[in-house]
Amino acid sequence: MPCPPAGDQRLIQIVDSALADSARRSGKWLACRPGCSQCCHGVFAINQLDALRLRSGLAEAELKDPPRAARVLERALDAVARLSAEFPGDPTTGLLDESDGDEASRQWDDFANHEPCPVLDPATGTCELYEFRPVTCRTFGPPIMSEGDLGVCELCFDGATEAEVTACEMKPDPDNLETALLQELENSTGARGETIIAFALVR
Repeated sequence: MPCPPAGDQRLIQIVDSALADSARRSGKWLACRPGCSQCCHGVFAINQLDALRLRSGLAEAELKDPPRAARVLERALDAVARLSAEFPGDPTTGLLDESDGDEASRQWDDFANHEPCPVLDPATGTCELYEFRPVTCRTFGPPIMSEGDLGVCELCFDGATEAEVTACEMKPDPDNLETALLQELENSTGARGETIIAFALVR
């Protein structure tokens, strides 16, 4: 199995440092705690760098904690079986449909909005591959700019003013290192496109 590019660890350090800084500024406004798993329900797109990182985490778990790895893989396989019929892409490769258009957008918007992440431990509400989680998981909660809007988790910043939210903005990858690493990964392995966590773990 290919390993993540050498720069991936640097990317994770940058993102985690930005998260820690935003969390410090956010203080009481940030509701994220172990066991709070609302953001772990409903599928979302991940890139090939995230997918490779997750597979590396699963492989490590298979060596260090086989029962945990088996639980994660079983949930991922169950999810793939459940979701394949309506998957908005190619269920064989696990790649999402990248075409533009209203129909593709509608299929994605309506797809698996309440599906639990296969990496989520249902007993504890915590992530079983936490150190290997996608960048989206590392940045959900604090205020972050997306498509021109500053968004936050609906459980966070309850009662905060716009100025208080803005003051806590997280800038996870200011130098666009992730984009460069994705290009490096595509050039070296041919891996491209987006998928979801369940498909990433079983492909």
